[in-house]
Amino acid sequence: MTMTIFLQAAAGGGNYSFLIMMVLIFAIMWFFMIRPQQKKQKEIQNFRNNIAIGTNVVTAGGIYGTVKKVDMESNTLMVAIANDIVIKVDRNSVFATASDNATRA
Repeated sequence: MTMTIFLQAAAGGGNYSFLIMMVLIFAIMWFFMIRPQQKKQKEIQNFRNNIAIGTNVVTAGGIYGTVKKVDMESNTLMVAIANDIVIKVDRNSVFATASDNATRA
């Protein structure tokens, strides 16, 4: 009789250890995967909100250029990619600042 009580108590404790292990795994995933991604997205959004005329940018398609006009209403940028060639791109398609030597505009 006492042996079955000890076995039941041990089995019940196992459920709590499994729950604690799952919480720890989720916490580790959050600290190493989700949180850094959220910080990176926030940095990208801050960059997009602070784009000014003359900023060298790279679009999602890999086009290097210099911002010539910012249209806040339509959320677009006019980007010069070569002499006398200006394209209109969505602000959300700009991901990074291009180095000055990589831009030809």
